[in-house]
Amino acid sequence: MLPDSTVLLRRTLTVALFFATVSLSCLVLLWDVDSSQFLSRFPSSYSLSAFPNIIPSVYDSYAVSNEYRLEGILNEAAMEDKTVILTTLNEAWAAQNSVIDLFLESFRIGDHTRWLLNHLVIIALDHKAFVRCQAIHTYCYSLVSEGADFHEEAYFMTPRYLDMMWRRIDFLRSVLEKGYSFVFTDADIMWFRDPFPRFHLDADFQIACDHYTGSSDDVNNRPNGGFNFVKSNNRSIEFYKFWYSSRETYPGYHDQDVLNFIKVHPFITDIGLKIRFLDTTNFGGLCEPSKDLNEVCTMHANCCFGLVSKLHDLRIMLQDWKHYLSLPPSLKRLSVISWRVPHKCSLDSFHYDGSPEKSVQE
Repeated sequence: MLPDSTVLLRRTLTVALFFATVSLSCLVLLWDVDSSQFLSRFPSSYSLSAFPNIIPSVYDSYAVSNEYRLEGILNEAAMEDKTVILTTLNEAWAAQNSVIDLFLESFRIGDHTRWLLNHLVIIALDHKAFVRCQAIHTYCYSLVSEGADFHEEAYFMTPRYLDMMWRRIDFLRSVLEKGYSFVFTDADIMWFRDPFPRFHLDADFQIACDHYTGSSDDVNNRPNGGFNFVKSNNRSIEFYKFWYSSRETYPGYHDQDVLNFIKVHPFITDIGLKIRFLDTTNFGGLCEPSKDLNEVCTMHANCCFGLVSKLHDLRIMLQDWKHYLSLPPSLKRLSVISWRVPHKCSLDSFHYDGSPEKSVQE
């Protein structure tokens, strides 16, 4: 009887070990396929930080898998020179008939811009934004931050707004480290022409402006972090690391303000980074609109408070562009029409008074 009991015990242990292995494998697969859906079943007080102590192998597997997923999306979306177009999206801007729909429409009605959609990757900051992205676009990546909630409208200069802006800078650094150059664009920027012919060939980092002084290398230009073209190299990677770390030197400031502080820092010269500022003639915005529709590449709904006002002026912007396209070539050359914006986005009211009720994701 003893030998039979030993065999039975061994078989029982083998079966138990088999089922334990299968169960853990299923758990890893479930976590990898849809982590955000999995975590949404837990109370909001739970966070990813609790899981490494319980199932470290699952947590590590998810992190590694997510990196591979990003690499795969970037590889598929990239141009031949490994350049991608990136934008970020949260639930507030992902709603139907909201900012993201106008953003994508601008590519479709722009002058030779539709093809650029093949190289656009939308970075979703929350689960609902990711779901909406999958319904309307090819390349979507979920960047759901541990312990962060970016699904609502992010009011300007609030802690959530600052977290979202700095999360973006750190993510862009990781894209550069993977060897991909990028055009980063806010989703409230309308693309009317291919911007690549207007970029400076000698620049590592070039950025749009709220105010352009007339010279592309004048550090007195007022840059706007919502639109930039960055080449992947050691200089740009070190710059993004320095930019991100500078948030600790200037606590309470967002990335654009900190960029204004550090653009003249000796470190920029030491690493040999070439910065260029983009002319508002081609890369305009509501702060300083492009005056000639024959020259405009992009228009940004900057200097604007409130999602309702932003959507109102963006729709007018698209209408103006369609009107321009309907003109015969002779009238286009005469520049007989101009933008009717800003309208609700009044520049007179553009100042930060510390009131979150007046502020919005810029």
